[in-house]
Amino acid sequence: MHVQLNHTAVYASDRHLSAEFIAAILGLKVGAPFGPFLPVDLGNGVTLDYYEKRDEPIQAQHYAFLVPDEEFDAMIDRLEAVGVTYYADPGHTEPGRVNDLFGGRGAYFDDPDGHNMEIMTRPYARP
Repeated sequence: MHVQLNHTAVYASDRHLSAEFIAAILGLKVGAPFGPFLPVDLGNGVTLDYYEKRDEPIQAQHYAFLVPDEEFDAMIDRLEAVGVTYYADPGHTEPGRVNDLFGGRGAYFDDPDGHNMEIMTRPYARP
């Protein structure tokens, strides 16, 4: 058996707001609460389990999503519809642009707590 990621906790100041945000952008649904977690099923056996953390600041993380090329434009449209700026680069210096890394398309954007989210249509080519 090979190792697979099953789920990861995503800290949020408002788990409902953050889970609904990423689900809306990616065209997914928020699942039923599971204890203190609010899951977003990514469809490949992995869930983002949103966990509300209000006693200290949220440390921003990076989450990258491999998305179908035919759904990429709709995701960009949804970002624009809610007024979220997307960028071609992880440092957020190229607003309103997408990249063409590895023969695909990609973009970065912040979620409500400042997590640096990435959508990409091709995985990174690793050495």
